[in-house]
Amino acid sequence: MATHASAAKRARQRIQRTARNRLLLGTLRTSLKRARTALSAGDADAAQVGSVVLNAARAAAKAASKGIIHKNAAARLSSRLQRALNKLGA
Repeated sequence: MATHASAAKRARQRIQRTARNRLLLGTLRTSLKRARTALSAGDADAAQVGSVVLNAARAAAKAASKGIIHKNAAARLSSRLQRALNKLGA
């Protein structure tokens, strides 16, 4: 246990940040999984698939802005999803 007040405060902050980061990372993973599932299912409903891919790209951008993942990793994820969506439509 922390012996100084400042160390105890840092421990409390670490717990809060860890919880926030895990929530954002979990949200990102879930949205990516939904997008990949929708893309692999085929052209069931193009508008719905596009919406799911857009939500995943937004989640990646938000995670990058919060420092959860690197901005280039977010761009790479979004690019790959968009390419798969375009390939599905073509």
